[in-house]
Amino acid sequence: MNPEPFLQLDRVIHEKGRLAIMSMLAAVPEVAFTELRDTLEMTDGNLTTHVRTLQEAGYVAVAKSFQNNRSLTTCSLTPAGRKAFAGYVTLLEQIVEQTRRR
Repeated sequence: MNPEPFLQLDRVIHEKGRLAIMSMLAAVPEVAFTELRDTLEMTDGNLTTHVRTLQEAGYVAVAKSFQNNRSLTTCSLTPAGRKAFAGYVTLLEQIVEQTRRR
């Protein structure tokens, strides 16, 4: 088995919580922080830590605004985040295909 695809997996994305965040954000233009938290069943602190890691990598943008006199924090993938996630998925597909050939 060729280990190269495994070695190329983006460690920032590969962590379970961050992979879930990236997957959810890849499906929509933006998601409210509270929706991410509730859907992924994470605590505020856990989600904040993962989002911060993705933000520092340049994969996620965070915007703060007001809606109905309440603060609203939304997250979205950056172009670099979309590209990184697409590359990650492609590598996973290669790994699956390699496994099927065995």
